[in-house]
Amino acid sequence: MASDHHMLWPRCAYLGRALLPLLDQEVWRRDRRREGLRGWGIDTAVGERLIEVIAALTGHAVALDASLSAAEFENLPLSTVADAATGKCDFELLVGLPDTFADERDEIAVKIFRLYAYRGGRTSLQLIRLGTEVRRTLTVLAAREPSPSPTCADIFRRAAAANLPQ
Repeated sequence: MASDHHMLWPRCAYLGRALLPLLDQEVWRRDRRREGLRGWGIDTAVGERLIEVIAALTGHAVALDASLSAAEFENLPLSTVADAATGKCDFELLVGLPDTFADERDEIAVKIFRLYAYRGGRTSLQLIRLGTEVRRTLTVLAAREPSPSPTCADIFRRAAAANLPQ
């Protein structure tokens, strides 16, 4: 189970990395998101990376709560992840993370998330706003799917079709 637990995070991280490029197929959405980030006083690059990591953390937390394996993660409904993006507290997203990350970018992004979460005040408000952006992104992408209950597998298929790197 430990090895499967370490295989779960990369799937969750891939979900997070795939969301914005898929959403940005409609360029006006990228422009609106970036305008919103600037309006909230969040650097665009930092904000977009935090959106990715919040999506990954949320997917990971939901998968752990449901005792899903890495293979079963693909069957996780996007609506469940979207609900958790605004329904879980910051510290709940940090539970059960791997001790080490294969991708240094993930490790750094998780550390930044931790700093934002523990700092409180304005940075906590920024995480709430970014969580809302994750929810919105997942909702929009789910609405694009023809199936009545889109899953993470649908995002992975779209990402593969768009040649997004894993």
